[in-house]
Amino acid sequence: MKDIFEKIKANMGPIGDHAKESHGYFTFPKLTGDINPHMDFRGKKLLNWSLNNYLGLANHPEVRQADIEGATKFGLAAPMGARMMSGNSDYHEDLEKGLSKLVQKEDTILCNFGYQAVVSAIDAIVDRHDVIVYDAESHACILDGVRLHMGKRYVFKHNDIEDFEKQMQRATKLAETTGGAILVITEGVFGMRGDQGKLTEIIELKKKFSFRLFVDDAHGVGTMGPNGGGTGEAQNCQDGIDIYFGTFAKSFALIGGFVSSTKQIITFLRYNMRSQIFAKSLPMPLVFGLLKRLELLNKHPEYRTKLWETAISLQKGLVDAGFNIGDTNTMVTPVYMNGSIPEATNMVIDLRENFGIFCSMVVYPVIPKGMIILRLIPTAMHTQEDVNYTIESFSKIKDKLYGGLYQADKIREGFSQAL
Repeated sequence: MKDIFEKIKANMGPIGDHAKESHGYFTFPKLTGDINPHMDFRGKKLLNWSLNNYLGLANHPEVRQADIEGATKFGLAAPMGARMMSGNSDYHEDLEKGLSKLVQKEDTILCNFGYQAVVSAIDAIVDRHDVIVYDAESHACILDGVRLHMGKRYVFKHNDIEDFEKQMQRATKLAETTGGAILVITEGVFGMRGDQGKLTEIIELKKKFSFRLFVDDAHGVGTMGPNGGGTGEAQNCQDGIDIYFGTFAKSFALIGGFVSSTKQIITFLRYNMRSQIFAKSLPMPLVFGLLKRLELLNKHPEYRTKLWETAISLQKGLVDAGFNIGDTNTMVTPVYMNGSIPEATNMVIDLRENFGIFCSMVVYPVIPKGMIILRLIPTAMHTQEDVNYTIESFSKIKDKLYGGLYQADKIREGFSQAL
């Protein structure tokens, strides 16, 4: 018989196995200073493309003041207890009403953490007789929610409607046998590729199949649609989304999340969603601050306009410079290159140490071997100067990459002091 600790010691996981070399630089880096496009990293000011502060609300003066007022007025402890027992307030309910209006749903439930909300909502909604059909590139929180499901699940190829129909045929046949129902789960904006989920096409198939649609729109709420109501609003199909999830960790620049649906479904979740029934209520200062953020999101569409101007300029400039950004049709901007993991690490070190640019690197096992993604997250705070400098710098590192200058079996000695 094995010892659990010894088993873990022998296998720290695909990323954990490299923790000694990566910790503090590639993983768990410390960015300091005010949250904006230029932040400090290991004593240097870097142009930052890695934060989901899409609308620039993190350091908005009215937001900062509201956060201070909320903490001063209520303290961090209030309200004590879970919402069901002793942790409810008019502020929580007002925020839920405002969010319902934003995403065009009847009712909303607040959740302490976005990841937890998706996992727990899926767990509450389906039982062992039901069938789940979900997109192959769904976020980890969806995958964990699906894993909790005691019934059958089918996965369809990413945004492949033909394969979706095939899996729906299988799910329908099974659900008719078990006496259960079908829950389809996808995303509004896929955070790695930047492409939108095919919500319109999926909803159209409600005419052919019986199912309810759950959409994780973490990247879409606040950024997509004429009013920031999300990807369903952008695709003019919000009514066809039965259960809508949004996070506060991106456009709202805070933490937590929410689920919106019909009054009946939200009432069901309030009384059956274990992660909220048995957890302390979202702290009052956060709710107070979120009300201000929601107000600014509604009052200032120009923040969203500026975000999109920057994103379009960045993406057009990259394409014109010969870069492959895949099929993104949102502000998320992946830059695809080919190379090994050592080449990717050397390139990122060069970007940070010599070009002063900080962005996220994605390599195997998250994506196939031989592929590198540098993911850029534009915000309303980035300038055209930031865009121009980044494109110019990326052109230089691409030439270095394909010229073999980053080849190595290990991190280049010339960059070793950076770690």
